[in-house]
Amino acid sequence: MDAPLKIGVVGAGRVGAVLAAALRRAGHEIAAVAGESDASRGRIADLLPGVRVAKPTAVSRAADVLLLTVPDDMLANVVEMLTASGAIRRGQYVVHTSGRHGLAVLEPAKGAGAHVVALHPAMTFTGTAVDLDRLSPISGVGCVFGLTAATADRAFAERLVADLGGRPMWVPEEMRTLYHAGLAHGANHLVTLVSEAMEILTAAGATDPAGTLRPLLQAALDNALESGDAALTGPIVRGDIGTVAAHLEDLRSNAPTMLPSYLAMARATLDRAVADGRLLPIRAARLRDVLDGAAAGDWDDVLDRSAWA
Repeated sequence: MDAPLKIGVVGAGRVGAVLAAALRRAGHEIAAVAGESDASRGRIADLLPGVRVAKPTAVSRAADVLLLTVPDDMLANVVEMLTASGAIRRGQYVVHTSGRHGLAVLEPAKGAGAHVVALHPAMTFTGTAVDLDRLSPISGVGCVFGLTAATADRAFAERLVADLGGRPMWVPEEMRTLYHAGLAHGANHLVTLVSEAMEILTAAGATDPAGTLRPLLQAALDNALESGDAALTGPIVRGDIGTVAAHLEDLRSNAPTMLPSYLAMARATLDRAVADGRLLPIRAARLRDVLDGAAAGDWDDVLDRSAWA
């Protein structure tokens, strides 16, 4: 069995505190953690009781494995500062959790003789103990981690993921940003979409918009992950021009701030339905005219086209 690791964490945000707690639960020593804000100190107290809180340079010097869980835009500066101060040493492992960045941002640490790894959990975090079970659920199907590392460091990276209860996915250096864009588009924009849908339902009189949407969204998500575009249902894929026009008119009257995103998603859905062969081009052209009319504010044209559709 591999010996426990001595780990330091710079950044006790939602991700850092949870990953540190998971690694501690796996038997590793959390030597020290850096976190300045009240929220970070609260997470340390809740998830890492008894762990020493120190400055980033002291955390790095105390650790054989340094976990950098700072925001993307701060990462380069943190690496440069720690390296310039002599806190990064030869043989140390320096691991960051950014989705966007690969190994290039860790070049100063590599120049100091450290092993460098990019390890990104493809999961959204609350920063509470709830996340520990999400990382490694009872079902055994753990969180995927997007990994980038030199060949010699791959075994170590996979060990960390295994100890976190996750599954490795190797991402080429040049594809890190695209990988992260896919996750952000799927997860972050989904939150916006769901929030807007709840606001629309509330405007329509729903007293429990979340409860109304939950079974529908869970089924739609499961079907989409299983079947892709074949899971599409609804008025766009059926070519129901009158229904789409009515949606647009009611949104304009009752939830106008939602209209731009509805139009954007409707256009994207229309394109995919046509590419999938489920909507005839002539019907799609008429739907597109309705969407374009709404985007241009030509509501008489929208209603006219829906009438003869």
